[in-house]
Amino acid sequence: MPSYKAPVADFEFLMFDVLELEKHIDLPGYADLDRATVHDVLEGAGKFMSEVLQPLNQSGDEEGCHFENGVVRTPKGFKEAYQAYCEAGWNRLGVPEQFGGAGLPIILTFAVAEMGSSSNQAFTMYPGLTSAAYSALIATGAPWMREHIVPKMVGGEWTGTMCLTEPNCGTDLRLMKTKAVEQPDGTYRVTGTKIFISGGDHDLTKNIIHMVIAKIPDENGKIHDDLSTVNFFMVPKFLVSEEGKMGARNGVSTGSIEKKMGIKANATAVLNFDEAVAWRLGPKPQPKAAGAGEKGSSSAGMKGMFGMMNAARLGVGVQGVAVSEVAYQNAVAYAKERLVGRALTGPKNPSGPADPLIVHPDVRRMLLFARAAAEGGRSLATWISYLLGVAQSKRSDAERQEAADLADLLTPVIKAFCTDMGFDAANAAMQCFGGHGYIRDNGMEQFVRDARINQTYEGANGVQALDLVGRKLARNGGRAPFALFRVINEFLSAESGDAMKPYVEPLKAGLARLQDATMWLAQNGMKNPDNAGAGSVDYLRMFGIVVVGYLWARQAKAAQAKLAAKIGNQAFYESKLTTARFWMERLVPETAGLSERIKAGAEGLMTLDAANF
Repeated sequence: MPSYKAPVADFEFLMFDVLELEKHIDLPGYADLDRATVHDVLEGAGKFMSEVLQPLNQSGDEEGCHFENGVVRTPKGFKEAYQAYCEAGWNRLGVPEQFGGAGLPIILTFAVAEMGSSSNQAFTMYPGLTSAAYSALIATGAPWMREHIVPKMVGGEWTGTMCLTEPNCGTDLRLMKTKAVEQPDGTYRVTGTKIFISGGDHDLTKNIIHMVIAKIPDENGKIHDDLSTVNFFMVPKFLVSEEGKMGARNGVSTGSIEKKMGIKANATAVLNFDEAVAWRLGPKPQPKAAGAGEKGSSSAGMKGMFGMMNAARLGVGVQGVAVSEVAYQNAVAYAKERLVGRALTGPKNPSGPADPLIVHPDVRRMLLFARAAAEGGRSLATWISYLLGVAQSKRSDAERQEAADLADLLTPVIKAFCTDMGFDAANAAMQCFGGHGYIRDNGMEQFVRDARINQTYEGANGVQALDLVGRKLARNGGRAPFALFRVINEFLSAESGDAMKPYVEPLKAGLARLQDATMWLAQNGMKNPDNAGAGSVDYLRMFGIVVVGYLWARQAKAAQAKLAAKIGNQAFYESKLTTARFWMERLVPETAGLSERIKAGAEGLMTLDAANF
């Protein structure tokens, strides 16, 4: 059975030695983030996740969720664990105090979320989606919802979902068929089917608050095939009053739950809405003008939906980091114990029949890749959370704007790059086990199966790449990427000493290739949009390698300072330098090949007639 220990020391290193949180007490919630407080929260969370959630991960996967007579039941132990999770307050760390939370900043809640996903991704999706749902209600809900509905969700009494995908549409919301018809009392009746709804139904709580997007028909009852009438609604499983009282069953039913490759302990439901009572979120939109062409939704509530989606994408990126970490931990333990062959340079365990796996270079390559993916991805999540804190602070308009720009730019990167790396890391870790990794007993194959969904849901990684290349790069005249390149260049220019040369020089080359690829896409993507589409996935990977490389260089600098001062765990800091070197030697050189693939353009992909595939 797999095990998990929270990487508390690494979180603290990133927060206090790399980002130096104690110098940023002006950020919201940071004044209380002293080392002792952070340590206590991280240690407490890690203990709970490893002792309560992790033991249910494999058994939950084997049992899965049950769907009988229209009722969904979670695996054995999940209901009790959920109650304990909420009673301990892990579900409301980042919630403002006025809604019953602890008001801790996202830099700490990201860390706890990673621990939860490493321990049991399927379980932590239930409170994670609830958090996204009540955050949307806080942003766009009516006062009575914020007063009476949100506290019940924050406290864990009720949960929440995101209902976007339909049988005929996922990313392309223009094709959505679910409709919402306004009633005389100001409510709506929602009719349609939503699929792939994580946590769509279960027995953990008495009520589930569904956050649903649907189209409002025009005055003639027509549903437009564009975004103009898309709106955002709250649709509870059981009706709720404006005083927060739960009433009769709403017109929401579960058609089925999916039989899936992974995350089997999370109920992925088909939800049928049959004139379900719904409340529109945000001010009433303006009707579409006669003869107007396609346009985006005029609903102010959609801002809440997009905010919910962005939060979910950041969360999925953290899930990619989480699976890298837990897969690495278990692979290392096995590689140290399993005896196979002799080291190429002579026996390292002469008294034993063979040497441990970890003496072999290729095994070390796989282990270091998984470690670099976990610790590098964690540094990206930590930096983004810091940027979000700056964006919400009282610093200058320019500083807040730049932080918001960078966080927005990096959202598709953490979602796609970290989940791609997470799957690759889990796969590499499983490979370390040989045939033993392929069987269920050791739990490694579950990590691979669970990791795979992270690349697909909340916007497939190819869509994230298109978002980066097609939207984020050009937005505001390229303000965000120019700011990022400036930040990295300023760091590289300041680190001219010999000690940092192994980290700075490769990164300089990688950054130059990234900037060159950015210009190529700007020029050639405009001439032929297929060029942008053809190069988008490779570009996002190059982007991720360089950005995380920059953060690895910052980690190397912080580790060198600790080693020079002979402070703390010297072996920990030495391992940081080794892993940073691995990234520069093994990952950054990929940017050369990625550059070539990007510049190949679309011609080789688009010339073959569809009939000949």
